[in-house]
Amino acid sequence: MLHFIKYDPAPALEKVKCPVLALNGEKDLQVPAKVNLDAIKAALTKGGNKRVTTKAFAGLNHLFQECTTGLMAEYAIIEQTFSPVVLNEILTWIKTQTK
Repeated sequence: MLHFIKYDPAPALEKVKCPVLALNGEKDLQVPAKVNLDAIKAALTKGGNKRVTTKAFAGLNHLFQECTTGLMAEYAIIEQTFSPVVLNEILTWIKTQTK
């Protein structure tokens, strides 16, 4: 766990040249959506990547489930495994990359 706390992904992200889709749930309590997405976009852009898409989804937790609190205790009691809205967003993004 200490590795992940100390690790700065920015130098690696600056080297990524392929299209990137970065997503977060706004109720994610493990990874603050805005801070995370802004940092990812900044590092990719700094490295010259112009094909970056970021998006935060309202009402979704770390696992992209519709939730009430975003707390990890909710994970096991939510029947939804993954938001269909996010799946559709991913599909749409992939389709735009093949044009």
